[in-house]
Amino acid sequence: MISFRMMKNSYKFLLVVLIIYCVVGLFNFSLACAGVQNTGVVLIKIFPTILLILFITFLVNRYLEVDKIVKYLGKDSGKKGLFYSIISGILISGPPYILFPLLKDLKKKGMKKSLIAVFLYNRNVKIPFLPLIIYYFGPTFTVIFSGYIVLFSILNGFLVEYFLRKRNV
Repeated sequence: MISFRMMKNSYKFLLVVLIIYCVVGLFNFSLACAGVQNTGVVLIKIFPTILLILFITFLVNRYLEVDKIVKYLGKDSGKKGLFYSIISGILISGPPYILFPLLKDLKKKGMKKSLIAVFLYNRNVKIPFLPLIIYYFGPTFTVIFSGYIVLFSILNGFLVEYFLRKRNV
């Protein structure tokens, strides 16, 4: 038997949610049924978008090579490097403990620190969550919110470059 500590966090979360539904169902069965129904409705509405996002994520992770990224993110990359940093920050998914060594390697190969900051800031545009944000807040909010993240990532990159240059780092 597997102990609770040995379980993956995703399984722990699922188990806790199921327990909560069961407890609520003991006291108010109709409320628990309504919760399950609402969850099903949301999943059905966002399923096509999730499939599209999974496909795009698969393509990016399959065909994006580190050597090509380094070519466009070096010291003299200019607007092209900024663009690729924004796009890769949005599209490349994965846990930070995998991305930090990648970014360290890219930095060693010549990636500008300002572009690292832009990349990390744009990870806040979470493609897997976009369908839920659109569902709950609407497409207009989602576009404006994501646009602000991109704009402020550029400002963040300029500030990082300015302060690091000022400190001669």
